[in-house]
Amino acid sequence: MIRNSVLIIPSLNPDGRLLPYVKDLTAHGFARIILIDDGSGPGSQPVFDALRGLPECDVLVHAVNMGKGRSLKDAFNYYCQKYAGEYQGVITVDADGQHTLEDVIRLDHAMLAYPDALLLGVRDFDSPSVPFKSRFGNKLTKQVMRFLIGSATQADPDNRKKAITDTQTGMRGIGNRILKSYLTLAGERFEYETNMLIEALHTHTPVKEIGIQTVYIDENSGTHFRPLADSAAIYRQIFSTFFKYTLASLSSFLIDYGIYSLLILLLQVMPLAARIWIAAAAARILSSLYNYAVNRNIVFKSCPDQAHTMEKYYILCMVQICCSVQLVWLVCRYTSFSEVPVKLFVDMLLFFASYSIQKNWVFRTGIRIRSRDTQGVQKHGLREG
Repeated sequence: MIRNSVLIIPSLNPDGRLLPYVKDLTAHGFARIILIDDGSGPGSQPVFDALRGLPECDVLVHAVNMGKGRSLKDAFNYYCQKYAGEYQGVITVDADGQHTLEDVIRLDHAMLAYPDALLLGVRDFDSPSVPFKSRFGNKLTKQVMRFLIGSATQADPDNRKKAITDTQTGMRGIGNRILKSYLTLAGERFEYETNMLIEALHTHTPVKEIGIQTVYIDENSGTHFRPLADSAAIYRQIFSTFFKYTLASLSSFLIDYGIYSLLILLLQVMPLAARIWIAAAAARILSSLYNYAVNRNIVFKSCPDQAHTMEKYYILCMVQICCSVQLVWLVCRYTSFSEVPVKLFVDMLLFFASYSIQKNWVFRTGIRIRSRDTQGVQKHGLREG
């Protein structure tokens, strides 16, 4: 039986398990496998030489180690050029034996059922066989992504949303309809896989999670994941949009707060309620023009029609103004606090709500994570082995 997918296996210094693993895959119908020698040392060359001898295998070579992200992007580009017309998509698997034949076949079957979805082979992190650092790291990343980026739309009839349960899985199925959108994402190492998930969340690409066996060999000692450097790169990508939003909001706040404070001083002769309303409205109108331009063009990089996003943005602004003014009035009315520090506290509470609403409603269709380098294999000297 010929399978629906081309397998992609990035590899750095593989051991003797890779060759029999590939032979087992080919024996069960996988007629095309793209392997990437990501700068492996001389000791691994006999393995790659044997793989080149298999008619089902294409071996791409990096002269130096360039990272898993670059390996995947080069393999995706190679697939699009040579095999996209013959197959439904690609399945990425690791070279260390964690992904079983049965699970690869399961994702291959799902490729036909969910051609528009990002397929994820998800592990059970509550299993006692999972090393503590893997369990802790995945669960922490899952919660951070859910808060800062959002939940995934599941590729099921009920169209429900939920958090991605395995953010670090290397076993993924990507159909032809969405594969090209991942070619120019930023990330050369493990953070690229995180950016694929972020891209799916931002563009509302359906996600289908498929349970796979949880296999760790020698406590995952063969991994090339660098705990400090790669974790920092991953979290930098996750926090990137939120950091830019924070800086934009801080600068907008300084404009808003400065105008508000000045008007409160100038309008002391007016009643409390009128003074707060006029100062808040004038300050928010001026600061919001600046904030909208920064959020649309820099933070969320929104592509939709400007008038459409501006309409939603100012609906949100009006709701925020009303909430801010009403809360400030209530606190000042029944306490001895003055308007200026109370507004500071209230607006800090509204800050996180506004981020979520802008991300998921105002600018939701346009966030993209683009690499500075879009030349792919031409710039990196990739050659076929």
